[in-house]
Amino acid sequence: MKRTALAAAAVGLATAASMALAVPTAYAAPPGAGKEDSGAQARAAADPASLAAAVADKAVSSGLDKLAKGPDEAYSRVSVTRGTSDMYFVGYERSYKGLPVVGGDAVVVTDSAGHVRDTVAAAGPSAQKVRTTATISAERATEVAKTRLSRVDDSAAPRLVVLAWTGKPTLSWEAVVSGLVKGRPSIQHVFVDARTGKIADSYDLVREGSGNGYYYGQVTINTSGSGSSYSMTDTTRPGLQCGGQGGTAYTGTDDAWGTGSGTNLETGCVDALYSVQREWDMLRDWLGRDGINGSGRGFPARVGLADVNAYWNGSYTNFGHSQDNARQATNIDVVAHEFGHAIFQTTPGGAGSGNENGGINEGTGDIFGALTEHYANNPNDPPDYLVGEEVDLVGDGPIRNMYNPSALGDPNCYSSSIPSTEVHAAAGPLNHWFYLLAEGNNPGGGKPTSPICSGGPSSVTGVGVQKAGQIYLGALNRKTSSWRYTNARAASVAAAIELFGANSAECNTTKAAWSAVSVAAASGEPACGTPGNDFSLSLNPSTGSAQPGQQVTATVNTQTTSGSAQTVNLTASGQPSGVTASFSPSSVTSGNSSTLTLSVGSSVAQGSYPITVTGAGSATHTAVYTLQVGTATRDFSISANPASGTVQAGSSATTTIGTTTTAGTAQAVNLAASGLPTGASAAFDPASVTSGGSSTLTISTAPTTPAGSYTVTVTGTGVTATHTTTYALTVQGTSGGRTFTNGTDYAINDFATIQSPITSTATGTAVSPVKLSVTIAHTCAEDLDIRLRGPNGTWYSVDGSGGTSCTSYGTRTYSIPVSQQAAGTWVLEVTDDYFLDTGRLDTWSITL
Repeated sequence: MKRTALAAAAVGLATAASMALAVPTAYAAPPGAGKEDSGAQARAAADPASLAAAVADKAVSSGLDKLAKGPDEAYSRVSVTRGTSDMYFVGYERSYKGLPVVGGDAVVVTDSAGHVRDTVAAAGPSAQKVRTTATISAERATEVAKTRLSRVDDSAAPRLVVLAWTGKPTLSWEAVVSGLVKGRPSIQHVFVDARTGKIADSYDLVREGSGNGYYYGQVTINTSGSGSSYSMTDTTRPGLQCGGQGGTAYTGTDDAWGTGSGTNLETGCVDALYSVQREWDMLRDWLGRDGINGSGRGFPARVGLADVNAYWNGSYTNFGHSQDNARQATNIDVVAHEFGHAIFQTTPGGAGSGNENGGINEGTGDIFGALTEHYANNPNDPPDYLVGEEVDLVGDGPIRNMYNPSALGDPNCYSSSIPSTEVHAAAGPLNHWFYLLAEGNNPGGGKPTSPICSGGPSSVTGVGVQKAGQIYLGALNRKTSSWRYTNARAASVAAAIELFGANSAECNTTKAAWSAVSVAAASGEPACGTPGNDFSLSLNPSTGSAQPGQQVTATVNTQTTSGSAQTVNLTASGQPSGVTASFSPSSVTSGNSSTLTLSVGSSVAQGSYPITVTGAGSATHTAVYTLQVGTATRDFSISANPASGTVQAGSSATTTIGTTTTAGTAQAVNLAASGLPTGASAAFDPASVTSGGSSTLTISTAPTTPAGSYTVTVTGTGVTATHTTTYALTVQGTSGGRTFTNGTDYAINDFATIQSPITSTATGTAVSPVKLSVTIAHTCAEDLDIRLRGPNGTWYSVDGSGGTSCTSYGTRTYSIPVSQQAAGTWVLEVTDDYFLDTGRLDTWSITL
């Protein structure tokens, strides 16, 4: 049922952090990708996202380059996102003694061949030990957080975190409160110092913007329904729907929507759906992103907000009207701007904090508005680089100007005042940069000229709006929570090299455009126009133990990741007195390996010591080996319950993977599965746990999976050790009949989607309507949106979400008109669209 804005936003963030892995479409190999053996190529082709996760986990375990961490710190994988050119961006969150480190997140960039191409981290290891015992109570922290609002509507229980993005790491309570600030909606994350009770930092999930209600005339939009029952729900783009302030989609007796009037809310939804559907298509066709959130889903839109405004609140977009109340604020660049905030939030690093970060967030919305407007190329709203130019909110024309921000009072150039500038104005340098990157300073063809800031290049030649969008999304996929303009420059240069090569005009233009808005290069920024020789470095294993007087060894592996092989000189640093390090050999040609030997003297004290291994060539890369002298102080175990299961080919089996801390403090454990039969895949929810926690492993088989018995090995990679457990999977062949059942349990969580498959061997055409029997343990059936997909890929609406009260689901039956063959895989999809009630799909059957 409909819940408070706070609850929805909080769960929306959690959903974004557990994005499902999707097998991507094919793209050209990235520049410099090396050749792999046929087995590696086959594994990569079969499940490239899982390969990316495994490679990134190994990099994190080795403490590669910027992933170095302290002995009490750990990384947990939270997302895997596909990018263009077969690149993957694997996001991690950091913890310290089991507490989340806010501002300690990281991203590992890998390619489809299993190479680590880049590492980005928001912060290095903690500079000092942080006390983890709070002296301020959670209740007191919540009361302090509420002072940020002028009216409090809701609050959530705070969590204890280490706040790192403010500089000195601080133990803090993170409280989430919602309500109003000066009459405007607000959902604030407030960090209260857990020892002093003072507010250390805060950020607001509600990102406001304004736009026009321009109507696009007769357009085609994707909706759902049949007969005399239709809904403004786009079943081809999961998560997209539009309705009023109640949160449910508009419905009707036919598939004709709106009156063409600017004051008609249904008309506003026509504009909103048309606009976000164009944004979805632009992301797919131009930028290679799967949906708004990067994993095939979008978010709802609402119209009828009683305000001259529009905003994104972390869970949905909401659109008001122009000041004269003649138009809804649902034109393309405004709608795409608000959903652009959703893209910013669901790329690594989340929403971030501070005015400078907020300015980049606002500029991101403007960039996606411009990209969508150019992609749609609608003659009723020709593409340009003005924001909300037709709304005329108070008779002043556009809201922002991307090619000359100062024309509307926003800064063109970066300066030391940006961190204290209001967020919409702080977007000026990013908007200006994007225009220069896309069009240049003097593009001609009737496009406006754009000024260049003092100290910048004499001119900039644009690369085109599509390439500019690809570069910026590539930068966003490297984003961390502490992003500032200097980080955006570094990430976009890395993206340009990744996409187009170091010798490319796109690389040079990316740099020139940043210099033209006074964002200078940081130390170590790669050069354009030079060969991109590079290598990677890893350790196997990355941890080990030895008693005083003993030795321990590890293999130092190198790979040529781009350009030609090169000589890599190996050294070690950070070892305690009495520990000596030697390499055999001490230098290798990239692509070869060396053996690291650590000799522990008899007087070395027991403890854990991080030792940095450095490889120096044309570039320098590092990895961290954790040496435990004496008895190990941290360890864990792993188990599967149940340890076996039997499924029919085409169905799924689930088991709980449990972990236990067996020594020392808890640690992050990343999970992976191997030994799967042909056609089967494995998914963990969540993919990483803190030892002592558990995860649900779902093994999905295909109708073509051969019958037989298989041993699936589940590997848990922790900070100090790696352990395995096994699951015995038995796959049975398909059987005849016209009624088929899947009795596997699926947990239904807030704002999450589950899919349960059934493989039919029935012959001929399905008898329409097919009969469904669905049993769900859930206390609020009105939260659930249920769909059925046939073997030919057609989706059918079974039961929609929405309502003002809650009823238990139990067992329900449906008759669904279909027109297709009976044989093949039928999928029941259940989405929980709201907050507070969770449940479980117990069983379902279909009669064909």
